[in-house]
Amino acid sequence: MDVEVDGILVAAHELKAPLAVLRQLALSLDEMNSSNEYIRNEMVNVSERAIRQVNDLVKVKRLEDGLFEMEPVSVRAVCDEVTRELAHLFKVDQKGLSVKYSNRTRLVTANRELLYSVIYNFLLNAMHYADDRTKAELVVKDYCGRVQVAIRDYGPALPMDIWREMKGGFIKKPTSIAMRPGSSGLGLFIASRFSRYMHADVGAVRHRDGTSFYVNLPISKQMSMFDYDFRD
Repeated sequence: MDVEVDGILVAAHELKAPLAVLRQLALSLDEMNSSNEYIRNEMVNVSERAIRQVNDLVKVKRLEDGLFEMEPVSVRAVCDEVTRELAHLFKVDQKGLSVKYSNRTRLVTANRELLYSVIYNFLLNAMHYADDRTKAELVVKDYCGRVQVAIRDYGPALPMDIWREMKGGFIKKPTSIAMRPGSSGLGLFIASRFSRYMHADVGAVRHRDGTSFYVNLPISKQMSMFDYDFRD
């Protein structure tokens, strides 16, 4: 692994303990008014999201050990879990999210834990540009013999250099995305590493009014007639 990236992973691991302490301190506060209660909840939520990213970075290092087993996974079930976890953020910040499932193939070959993180990171990025008029969109569909999970946002255009790396299916190292404030280059780095491990194709589409990030997942070979949705 690249020395610079390896250094980032070491630093991330060191940050995990103080982040956990911050979360615990916030939870320990009591007798607060409604305004302070909101601040406390925000502290807990931010620290929990940061801890999740630290944990994901640690997993990036562990990919080399091949410890994450591949198995048949229900892609809709994973998407449902992610949207449930992030629902309060969309609701609290009055941001919209649209979810559409049209895939007939229900099972993909993936690692459930890693796939969850890929979708989570894409959707968390999209949340920053959603509102009641321009909702973030999550779409799952069959695509060229695979199952595609795509998250569309209506934020600023993705910089060309990041788009080229995403088009190649791999982000070399975490990087800031100045043109998209709130968007996490770290999240894209994690998503690209996890996707490559799962033999999934990851990429991005630049629109005039936003960006779509997607992952194309291999279909599980352990299929039966009950794994398909025969409805129109």
